[in-house]
Amino acid sequence: MTELPLALYIHIPWCLKKCPYCDFNSHQKNAELPHEAYVDALCEDLEQDLSYVQQRKIESIFFGGGTPSLLSSKALSRLMQQLRSSLDFASDIEVSLECNPGTAEYSDFDALLNAGVNRLSFGAQSFDDLQLQQLGRVHSAAETHIAVNKAKAAGFDNFNIDLMHSLPGQRPDDALRDIENALALEPTHLSWYQLTIEPNTAFHKQAPVLPSDDVSTEIYERGLSLLEHSGFSQYEISAYASPGHQARHNLNYWQFGDYLALGAGAHGKITDFKTGKILRYQKTRTPEDYLNKRPSRSSKITSVDEAELALEFMMNALRLNAGVPSAFFEQRCMLDFSKIAVKIESLRQRGLLVEDKQRLQCSELGRRWLNTVLSEFMTH
Repeated sequence: MTELPLALYIHIPWCLKKCPYCDFNSHQKNAELPHEAYVDALCEDLEQDLSYVQQRKIESIFFGGGTPSLLSSKALSRLMQQLRSSLDFASDIEVSLECNPGTAEYSDFDALLNAGVNRLSFGAQSFDDLQLQQLGRVHSAAETHIAVNKAKAAGFDNFNIDLMHSLPGQRPDDALRDIENALALEPTHLSWYQLTIEPNTAFHKQAPVLPSDDVSTEIYERGLSLLEHSGFSQYEISAYASPGHQARHNLNYWQFGDYLALGAGAHGKITDFKTGKILRYQKTRTPEDYLNKRPSRSSKITSVDEAELALEFMMNALRLNAGVPSAFFEQRCMLDFSKIAVKIESLRQRGLLVEDKQRLQCSELGRRWLNTVLSEFMTH
């Protein structure tokens, strides 16, 4: 079963400022970052997790955060050298790094490219300076243009732009203007998603007034039309790509592949081929505890209960417009297809899944009623 793909996620937990909508594990930078000490910790962490590799190549690496572009290019280069010496990289490996446009002065894009990063993801969020202020961002629209153009001048030709829509007081024309500004920078990929208010965020404590459902629907429908007209295909709920530029790392998540996790608060998923168990694990959340191994860097390892596996698989696979091959269920859940066969057939008869027996894929109706589809796999 070692054909199951394997990726690597690396978490850089620091930001210049915590955004009021953010529920990720990010911590405000209050002093000079411990660049070298953190890389030392990541390398030690990797040594502990090498048994999870099980003779597989690493298909993709994703540096997320926080703000990974705050990590010095020298530290990143050293980390990449260690990863290459410890792991077997696929010849066409995708290596992505998130970049906050407000930290472009920290980024040596030439050095990033030389280190092996070949894809960037810019957290633009909006091209309206007033919206950026409301969102607590540390950059302006102009700085996004500057950062992207610096990266392109260094030789980056594969990059994503993150955009949010249905922002406070946003009208459909405003949202489309954001898309147009993003497209003008010639990205290969766009992540375009609706602002949601999450627990344990500043916005949850004091929520802004967001557009009505009708306005959000108009924004989505008009934005989707503009993106498709511009040559971007929607392949996942909030992901749009020009031909040949789907995010391979994210595809691995949605197709229920395996991924290693390094860094404070990082989460991983591994298939243990000897026992047939699916393991989820996470790393110690705070940077200080992670650096100092208090009490250790791995805070929790659990085996996914068989009753939960079908739901987890479907929650990921059915996010994709094209779904996944039906065979993936047995290959990636280590379960017999008969466990879901009756439910799948019922959903097909109701028109919520496509009739193709070789694929697990929502119909257009099923995508509209995705929560109803997923509820079929919930344990009661």
